[in-house]
Amino acid sequence: MELLPAVDVLNGAVVRLRQGRKEDVTVYANDPATQLRTWADQGASLVHVVDLSGAIEGTWNSSLWRELGGTGVRFQAGGGIRSLEAAVQTIAAGVDRVVLGSTVVWNPTMLASMVVTLGPDRVVAAVDVRDGMAVGTGWTDAGRPLDQVLDQLAGAGVIRALVTGIAGDGMLTGPAVDLLNHCVDRVPEVGIIASGGVGTLDDLRRLRSLPLDGVIVGRALYEGAFTLPEGLQAVGGRSDS
Repeated sequence: MELLPAVDVLNGAVVRLRQGRKEDVTVYANDPATQLRTWADQGASLVHVVDLSGAIEGTWNSSLWRELGGTGVRFQAGGGIRSLEAAVQTIAAGVDRVVLGSTVVWNPTMLASMVVTLGPDRVVAAVDVRDGMAVGTGWTDAGRPLDQVLDQLAGAGVIRALVTGIAGDGMLTGPAVDLLNHCVDRVPEVGIIASGGVGTLDDLRRLRSLPLDGVIVGRALYEGAFTLPEGLQAVGGRSDS
């Protein structure tokens, strides 16, 4: 199982939100590129980056992806990537994978086109879940029933899905194990990456016992609950795709 440290970007700063609320933000650093290099220096071979403004407003920040693509650090990018052109250009900027959220929920035809054009290894479907609904638009829309969204992933050729339990995101209260198990059972052909709620090394060890492809960790690292090397050891070694 791979561990991906998170870099959430808002107004040029590295931040974390609680449950996706922009009004509940903590700023941890002022230079996303430096933060990427820091995680790589500490052992991460893949970093998870989200442009929060893009996710909420639907705007594609090409300059951010070009800047981070020039760091030489491998990362996957999400936030505002809602067209085939934007996805292609994001990969061209030096990004390893695009993470799609609103497209997954509301435009499965576009999702399938992106998988065909970019290749399945370049696409991660973000399935962000609140009260049984998979939501998009920066977690602000009503969403669609989770199982409907999961069922369309395999048909679109998706091989990786990032599953976030929104209630636990940024809260350090533990991962949504029941949700993750449901997704694994529903679409066993899709590799599941866990996100949200990880607060301790025991949380990581618990996730390691599940049939998951990976886990994303944010606030726990920034607040010093454990170090990245400790987290990598807990999941079984270095982050590696």
